[in-house]
Amino acid sequence: MANPIDLHVGKRLRQRRCLLSMTQQQLATAVGIKFQQIQKYESGANRISASRLWSLARALDVPVSFFFEGIDDRAPSGDAEKIIIGGDVFAEKETIDLVRAYYGLQEQPRRRLLDLAKALAGGV
Repeated sequence: MANPIDLHVGKRLRQRRCLLSMTQQQLATAVGIKFQQIQKYESGANRISASRLWSLARALDVPVSFFFEGIDDRAPSGDAEKIIIGGDVFAEKETIDLVRAYYGLQEQPRRRLLDLAKALAGGV
């Protein structure tokens, strides 16, 4: 069974790659590996070494810490299996599509859409 941290890092890798509209092959080429390895990283089947994580972060234009955002590290040290991984709003493809469309808008319509979404959510 995959470690929860490896699963989380893999999900974050996939999210960022998809947000950039990058294929697994393009990412693999950028870091000098085969696309099958990217598949294994994204599924959590294979762990990502520190040097590879550094290369992936550079290829995806994010800090290495990006991959660990959303992890609840309040669990006792040495108990990685019990670390609770927070909810992930970017887990759905629909969310990524919405973010892409949002940033495709000009500034004024984007602000109006944000105001509308806040109003529909009850003023959050």
